[in-house]
Amino acid sequence: MIRIDERSPTPIYEQIVERIKALVAKGALAEGDRIPSVRELSATLLVNHNTVAKSYQELERQGVIVSLRGKGAFVAKAAEEPGMERERLLRLRNELRRIAVEAHHLGIGSERLQAWLQEAIREYGRDRDAGSMPSAQED
Repeated sequence: MIRIDERSPTPIYEQIVERIKALVAKGALAEGDRIPSVRELSATLLVNHNTVAKSYQELERQGVIVSLRGKGAFVAKAAEEPGMERERLLRLRNELRRIAVEAHHLGIGSERLQAWLQEAIREYGRDRDAGSMPSAQED
């Protein structure tokens, strides 16, 4: 379900966060689904349990999962915490700006970049009404 690239410059805990968020986005994990315990996932991935715990703390901070004492961790409702949603949206916009700059330096045109973005949107099946998202003026 989750694969870690040990040669990646991205820290392992961030890779776990990204992979779980991708599984939720693709629908492989749905709201209310139980995710493996810290101990289970650390044994499966052969990584320190503190690394997995750090990933889960970040996922919970972002509102992606919710932990219930004695029951485990579960996929949370989308954007359950409004303050966290705003922070994540700002981080997403900054990441898109970084990607646009990198594309410019690689000579990638806007049409090609937009096609790649549309491909990613189709892959993750999230093509919501743009009216429900904060406008660019809210930066």
